[in-house]
Amino acid sequence: MPKNAVFVPHFHWDREWYEPFQVFRHRLVRALDTVLDTAEADPDFRFTVDGQLAAIEDYLEMRPENRDRVVALVERGQLAIGPWLILLDEFLCSGETIVRNLQMGWAAAAKLGGAMPIGYLPDMFGHVAQIPQILARAGIEHAALWRGVPSSVQGHAFRWRGPDGSEVRTEFLFDGYDNGLDVLLVPDVIGRALDEYAEMTAHRWGTDPVLAMAGTDHVAPDPRLASWLRRDSTVERPITIATLAEYVQQQARDEVTAVVTGELRSHVRGNILPGVLSVRRPLKQRMAVAERTVDHAERMNAQWSARDESQFLSLAWHKIIESTAHDSVVGSGTDETADQVEGRLAEAAHIARAVRDAALAERAALVPSDGYLVANPLPSARTTLVEVDVLTPQDTDALVVTAAGGSTRPVQLTSLAPTVLGDERVDASQLERVLRRIHRRELFGRQIDRYELTPGSLVFHLAEVPTSGPFDLMILRREVAEAAAAHPGEWTVLTLAEARATVLVPVDVPASGLAGFRVEPGTAAQNFAPATATAHRLANGLVDVDINTDGTFDVTGTDGTVLRGVGRLVDGGDRGDSYNYGPPAQDVLVDKPTDVVVEVLETGPLRSRALITRTYPWPTALSSDRDVRGAEIASTPVETLVEVRAGEPFVRVSTSFLNRSADHRLRWHVPLPAPVAGSASAGQFAVTERGLTAEGGWGEFPIPTFPASEFVTAGAATVLLDHATEYEVVGDELAITLLRAIGSISVNIHPLRDEPAASEIPAPGAQELGVRIDNRFAILPSAAGWQAADAVAQAAAFRNDALVTRGTAPAGQPLPADASGIAVDGTDISVSSVRRVPAGIEVRLVAMTDAGSTARVTGSFTEASTVDLLGRPLSTIPAGGALEVALGPWEIRTIVLR
Repeated sequence: MPKNAVFVPHFHWDREWYEPFQVFRHRLVRALDTVLDTAEADPDFRFTVDGQLAAIEDYLEMRPENRDRVVALVERGQLAIGPWLILLDEFLCSGETIVRNLQMGWAAAAKLGGAMPIGYLPDMFGHVAQIPQILARAGIEHAALWRGVPSSVQGHAFRWRGPDGSEVRTEFLFDGYDNGLDVLLVPDVIGRALDEYAEMTAHRWGTDPVLAMAGTDHVAPDPRLASWLRRDSTVERPITIATLAEYVQQQARDEVTAVVTGELRSHVRGNILPGVLSVRRPLKQRMAVAERTVDHAERMNAQWSARDESQFLSLAWHKIIESTAHDSVVGSGTDETADQVEGRLAEAAHIARAVRDAALAERAALVPSDGYLVANPLPSARTTLVEVDVLTPQDTDALVVTAAGGSTRPVQLTSLAPTVLGDERVDASQLERVLRRIHRRELFGRQIDRYELTPGSLVFHLAEVPTSGPFDLMILRREVAEAAAAHPGEWTVLTLAEARATVLVPVDVPASGLAGFRVEPGTAAQNFAPATATAHRLANGLVDVDINTDGTFDVTGTDGTVLRGVGRLVDGGDRGDSYNYGPPAQDVLVDKPTDVVVEVLETGPLRSRALITRTYPWPTALSSDRDVRGAEIASTPVETLVEVRAGEPFVRVSTSFLNRSADHRLRWHVPLPAPVAGSASAGQFAVTERGLTAEGGWGEFPIPTFPASEFVTAGAATVLLDHATEYEVVGDELAITLLRAIGSISVNIHPLRDEPAASEIPAPGAQELGVRIDNRFAILPSAAGWQAADAVAQAAAFRNDALVTRGTAPAGQPLPADASGIAVDGTDISVSSVRRVPAGIEVRLVAMTDAGSTARVTGSFTEASTVDLLGRPLSTIPAGGALEVALGPWEIRTIVLR
């Protein structure tokens, strides 16, 4: 019997990809012009705008006169918009960014008639575990998606369950988001083609109508579509046109029994293109910096500033969210697109930095200019290290840091600045040119404290903070002119800076708080276990590092766990593309350096550092046969900075090299003490456990490289991360990708993929040739795993440095008392956001554990309320400055403090 069918006209719109944003927008405007005209001409026509509100924003920016037309169609149910602002890559941004994406899309759609209440995610390269909870806590009961669904799902829908137990009914687009197009290929035989498709897929549909998604990338539907479908609709086989929401909420009636829990990264019904996790590393780093900077800006502004910076912060978030698009931050576009994304992320960081620094400046105005202010962005008290420039006595070892309460601690000298900045001989007639260097009072980046003018000699004394009173440049110019006229000939011009040094300073800072300090002459007892360094060993009483002759090192943790041979670098060829790693058939793996040099840079007591420089003979490219690495070699030094800080149970590691090779993949290996059966990584509000393989079955080999954002753990090794990356358990080693250099968006012939992922368009910038490749991470050993190592808190401390700025009040005044902000205590609790909202200060808490946890929140508030992820109030409770929040396993809870 012929089956009912529901056609959903739509398009999928990549804002930028193989063309930059503005080129695609030109096409978008024409496409939406057609959609609006078609919908207004035919009341039966419906259109779903891809689930992302940005397409409408981009259109109305060019067609503002059509706003009322859009609103009218939305209100009539002919146009479905939102709920997302952008169709994002979920693994390459933070969980907080996903929430803001939904919030901004929902709010913008509300102004245009309302958002589609479906978590539509048609083309993402897999899905993170917490999307069900994010949708459910925004009041959204349905999702619809394609990639990543496992083979256990046999029907066209399943219950998708988050790690906390939240569920959303999920429409599985098992044949992709364009399955209806094949039926429409020949308009004259739509009825026959539809019946054949329904018969071929009958096992999927049960008694529900066939869902025919009538659209694809960057194409508006034919204006004749509705008339074609009316013509072929019969009583026996009715065909209707609907939005996606109408199908999911009104047409699909069968009970859904299949349940899938957690992330969706199966390759079984669609390619998930895992190589996007590692290509164009600078974009991933820019994303992390932008997210971190706007987060810090919100926290500083909410707790330490009276200024309303919401417009700036919203703009920064918008630019970040725009950049999360699944063809943007992933790096699968042209060089033009990558440049645009990188610039947008940098601009977001600039906006947020301005807000952050303005908030700090308000508080720095209370700190004397011979002191400094430190701000702690984390809601837990900490001892942090900051580096500052200070005046130095003759005995540079006799320096201490003095806190506001009068306590003193030793500091660590890291460098001395030169005192002679200029020693010149000039003719008297050229003295005016020397004075032209002075900008009001600034000279060579410092301030003129005083000057000495004697016949034939002019001496400037520069200071960071002048103490000599007002300086009048006009008087100086007149005096110099008179002296030059009286004493022609050669003059000496000497520019002297006060004796300054860079010192490392330990500062105790309250939770979300502020602390002032001075560095001044004195001595203080060392009441902590120091960081130390000898020729091949770093230690601090909590973790030891022994550097081996091959440049790897052994790490011994607090519990005695030993990780041996950490830092083995393995470089191999890559004949793949931006979407998938592709090993050459005759690969050459390079893992042994030709030269190793170890240099101790700092010996403590607060920080010890060693620089390991290893030189590797990497092939410069693949040969003319892309299955063979070339014979030409680029001898490449790779610097590894190993750092141990007093009080930290992990080893900080930074790597740096100038990339001179194309078509290759470089990975950092951490050998594991014993075989493991799986791994886990933290990111997007969860720690996701994975096995050693991935489920395959479609068009790409299921290579078991997986995403990680905050930390990755396997057996006794946990690696704390600075930005999103990929990893793989290889044998008995954990491998983290440092660089994947390729030269094409897609390649037609790929060793691990059946068909092209896109057009074979060159992307030479993705080779990163001539680019310095920097990575930073930390090694945290623990035999009992990541929870015993307190990895959630340690990863937050590693990623979030304290903020420091010089005071601007008159020098010599007392330091202001330390100030505390909102504090959050609890085991495995993550605080993803602290920001000002109209109702108070909003705090988002996440229990990063399958056992649940209790968060104790303290601060200067008297009332608290729980809100959903769209900010709608749920409950209100009295809270006199303290609140106990019991969180279930993996629960996301948002509270507002007043």
